Amino acid sequence: MTVCVNDMKECFGEVRDGKMILNEFGEFVKKCWLEIPQHFKEVELDEFQIMPNHIHGVLNIYNNNDNIIGDTNIHGPVGTRHALSLQDRKHQKLSVIVGSFKSASSKLIHQSGFTNFQWERSFYDHIIDTEQELDKIRDYIISNPSKWDEDRNNPKNLLK
Repeated sequence: MTVCVNDMKECFGEVRDGKMILNEFGEFVKKCWLEIPQHFKEVELDEFQIMPNHIHGVLNIYNNNDNIIGDTNIHGPVGTRHALSLQDRKHQKLSVIVGSFKSASSKLIHQSGFTNFQWERSFYDHIIDTEQELDKIRDYIISNPSKWDEDRNNPKNLLK
């Protein structure tokens, strides 16, 4: 899953020497991300990376029988939960989780004085089907800071 800051503003810190250095707002985002399983017992966190203007993360979502019903990461845009098909419970649950995460992190950021902060309305997700794909996505997330100069989410590259 990938969640981006509105207008791709760099709000969470900076990449220095291939490493992400979180600022106060980035720390708020990290705190809220790590608290997701406390609010959603069926969610297990996997790899994640906060970047200057977005966050990548893999979530394992389990159903009541403890079977994984969806791993998520990057790629397809997802609308708000109101636009989702009622039959698509995995995406509906993911939208609730992401909405809660965005709301909680926005609240902390706003309370600290950055009242104009906004996430983009939607997010990107991808269902991970194989261990090989999961390994590839984990590697992408881990190496994201070292590739920031080429990243499509880097505002310097949006002008190209």
